[in-house]
Amino acid sequence: MSSSKITSKGQVTIPQEIRDYLNLDIGSKVDFIIDENGTVKLIPLNVSVQSLSGILQRPRMKSATLEEMETAIQEGASDCS
Repeated sequence: MSSSKITSKGQVTIPQEIRDYLNLDIGSKVDFIIDENGTVKLIPLNVSVQSLSGILQRPRMKSATLEEMETAIQEGASDCS
């Protein structure tokens, strides 16, 4: 069992043993959850930015010509009447 003190600013140092177990590094984020039994749980949110790189790439869109845009606008306008 590890223990820690709360500072005057409400901060707590997570003991090294726990940081190692949860794979937490400087800048890691965690969530605190109170479960249905009233137990407080520390949940690591340690998904690295590097592992997310490229996950939200935009699909390549085909460029439309001016004629294609005008045709689409006319077709859309005729649908409204």
